[in-house]
Amino acid sequence: MASEYVLAIDLGTGGPKAALVDLDGAIAASEFEPTPLDIEGDGAAEQDPDAWWAAITAAVQRVVAQDVVPVEEVVAVSITSQWSGTVPVDADGKHVYPAVIWMDSRGAPYMKGLVGGPVNVQGYDPRRLRHWISRTGGVPSQSGKDPLGHILFLRHERPDAYRAAARFLEPCDYLNARATGRTVASYDSIVAHWLTDNRDLSAVDYDPKLVEWSGLRQDQLPPLVPSASVVGELLPEVAASWGLGPGVQVVTATGDVHSAVVGSGALGDYEGHLYLGTSSWLSCHVPGKRSDILHNQTALPSAVPGRYFLANEHEVGAGALLWLQEQAGMVADLDEANELAARAPVGSNRVIFTPWLNGERTPVDDHTIRGGWNNLSVTTNRADLVRSVFEGVAYNSRWLLDVVEKFAKQPMDGLNLIGGGALSDLWCQIHADVCDRVIRRVAQPQHANTRGAAFVAWLALGRRTLDDLRRSVTIEAEFHPDPAATAAYQPLYREFLKIYKAHKPIHARLNGHDAP
Repeated sequence: MASEYVLAIDLGTGGPKAALVDLDGAIAASEFEPTPLDIEGDGAAEQDPDAWWAAITAAVQRVVAQDVVPVEEVVAVSITSQWSGTVPVDADGKHVYPAVIWMDSRGAPYMKGLVGGPVNVQGYDPRRLRHWISRTGGVPSQSGKDPLGHILFLRHERPDAYRAAARFLEPCDYLNARATGRTVASYDSIVAHWLTDNRDLSAVDYDPKLVEWSGLRQDQLPPLVPSASVVGELLPEVAASWGLGPGVQVVTATGDVHSAVVGSGALGDYEGHLYLGTSSWLSCHVPGKRSDILHNQTALPSAVPGRYFLANEHEVGAGALLWLQEQAGMVADLDEANELAARAPVGSNRVIFTPWLNGERTPVDDHTIRGGWNNLSVTTNRADLVRSVFEGVAYNSRWLLDVVEKFAKQPMDGLNLIGGGALSDLWCQIHADVCDRVIRRVAQPQHANTRGAAFVAWLALGRRTLDDLRRSVTIEAEFHPDPAATAAYQPLYREFLKIYKAHKPIHARLNGHDAP
């Protein structure tokens, strides 16, 4: 009997992975192709959608050319990508400006006019805040990093591109439109626009008042379809370019947060997973719609139909090691970072690294805070600096864990760890020690998003149930807290939190939009 496979495409900030995934979530073959990132000091973070497509095509062609799976057994394409970005496209679906991605904060100056009013609570008009939260579960961030912030930036500072745009799409929905010729968003992919009424997960739709407040027309936004549904067939010219046969189904695209929730295997309510990719988050499915605006996290529609998940995010996770490698030039790769960090003692001789290299979203929404090393001395060595980066990201994870457990009203032991950062045994153990929780590394953790995208396809096609998917995910290793290390980290974690409070006003002055 012939097997069936999904071609899962995972467009991260660094580039796309293409993987062939079977009905049990096993990765038969995969390829990666890097893409450039344009970051400027004014808060700009852009990428070229054509470069995305070229990289996806190159990765798909290589994975198909491995010839480990007959092309006739590839029955579906499922795309997941970096979330909370904006691609403005014309009536023909062609982008009219580079993609403004999740790291971009240039819309921040225009958010006050959208969310503020005569009376403000933490920058929000209470009446608008109440309506936003009751409908969407959240509210546009004042950092300008949500799609509405991107759209306001385009409206005010790139008016030609704004006028040329027929629609504004999430990156994953732009890719799906390019693959199928059909422009839609799903109930889950659209939610970061904060314009949909998510109270009834069987009938999510745009809220007219929120669309009016945004200054948009509804026809500037994509039509909505249910999560985990079939969008259409892969266009013949795309199938030919990728080396696939006719009739391949394309399912609803997902943001990376959504696909990771599914691919982590932690699919029951309050079963937690921690993601360590370029960014980071700690999430779980939850039984109902509830918000924690104080800590910038909320329950949103999941890629699993009829379910909510807890959405939050750290701007920088394993991206701190990329910065250490590419910008600081201190290590050549993850292997060297692991080797150096292992030489330093627990606590890095009391050097504390704060990983807020691009501001922070949760548990504080602060786009002006910045990272760095603290408590350096003439005796600080390279091993201390490198290990402190591992530990600083773990302190940040612990900060998030604290507020997630308060939201869940229960401890979350046995966290499934996914993402490229999970490949480091040392980092897994540091997280276990800092968080004082058992860390469970999922097999092939770097493929959690592609696995999750494939699982969404199997749900959409009716080939697998949620219980089938849960049983398909293997835990590769468990890391238990070392009581001595946990005790050593506790006072350093308390100082980590105090560093944020002390640095917050300084960085607001240095990095605010009125800064010299």
